[in-house]
Amino acid sequence: MTAVRARLSRPARRLFSAALAVPLLALAACGYGSDSEDDGADDAPSSSESAEGPSLSADEVTIGYFANITHAPAVIGLQEGDGLIRQELGGTEIGTQIFNAGPSAIEALNAGEVDVTFIGPNPAINGWAQSGGESLRIVAGAASGGASLVVNPETVSSIDDLAGARIATPQLGNTQDVALLNYLSEEGYEVDPESGEGDVSVLRIANSEIPAAFDGGDIDGAWVPEPTAANLVSRGAETLLDEGELWENGQYVVTHVIAAQGFLEEHPDVVEAIVRGLVRTNAWIGENPEEAKTSFNAALAELPGGSELPADVLDPAFDHVEFLNDPLASTLQVGAENAVNAGLLEETDLSGIYDLSILNGVLAEEGQPEVDDAGLGVED
Repeated sequence: MTAVRARLSRPARRLFSAALAVPLLALAACGYGSDSEDDGADDAPSSSESAEGPSLSADEVTIGYFANITHAPAVIGLQEGDGLIRQELGGTEIGTQIFNAGPSAIEALNAGEVDVTFIGPNPAINGWAQSGGESLRIVAGAASGGASLVVNPETVSSIDDLAGARIATPQLGNTQDVALLNYLSEEGYEVDPESGEGDVSVLRIANSEIPAAFDGGDIDGAWVPEPTAANLVSRGAETLLDEGELWENGQYVVTHVIAAQGFLEEHPDVVEAIVRGLVRTNAWIGENPEEAKTSFNAALAELPGGSELPADVLDPAFDHVEFLNDPLASTLQVGAENAVNAGLLEETDLSGIYDLSILNGVLAEEGQPEVDDAGLGVED
């Protein structure tokens, strides 16, 4: 199947602008990192700095990302001075915008406020569907994995114990919410997708409030991304299910890179520089994992309102995420199908959402194999 549909069903239509977004994933939402607790309402203002060397076809480019672990390639690669993405852009002025949630990143892309952004799978589907396939292309991967169902072992010790349990997700209709609803359905539990009521109570709680809800006994667990999962484990939770267990080879897209279609058409050399810097950054992270964690934490502290993560959260959370260039296109398709099955989406054609030509060109230069678009690539 090479096409799925992603327009909202009538009951969920009013939720789409914020619901089908990547989970907030911001470290602030876990009590660490950025101190904002508003899911996307108080995104950090743009900052800009020129690197050394001649500019490319665009005098400036604005890049969006989240201040969290699954966006570590951006956090590390855009560091002032030695960030490899920054180096590849030469003299082109670089603006950055830090987002707390996917919907605001898509809005900024559509408004021309950012040209390229690191983002999760569901907001990319959202942006594609709402624009009729006119707003964006996915040009590279960035990260896989990093989500788990973690529970209070005193109340939930097995999948069978989920009956009657209260399980939190960061946002109605977000990536983890869809994953949980789909998983519960496959396990035979019936849950109304909009209200969250049913055999299992699915509670949509802001990431910033999930640890307190866990500590207060208001929830029995949560299906959450890193570092929220590691944060809860540090508070006594146990991992009941690593989401990677549900995917082939344990891999599924959690962060990829999208570019505004107009910017991609007018400035392919700039997008290529960003992609090349990303490939170099991911290679460096893979070769220097401990140094990468230190670099990430230091860069995090330099961001507006940022602070470093404690080791008992940083280490397991960072190790739970795989940084890779492949956007894992087939998993985007499955994720969209899961959203349809969960009752939060109707179907729409995703053909053309990918343009991996630049990425594959860079990979060829690096002697690495091409990656596949699962039949969802733009036609030549």
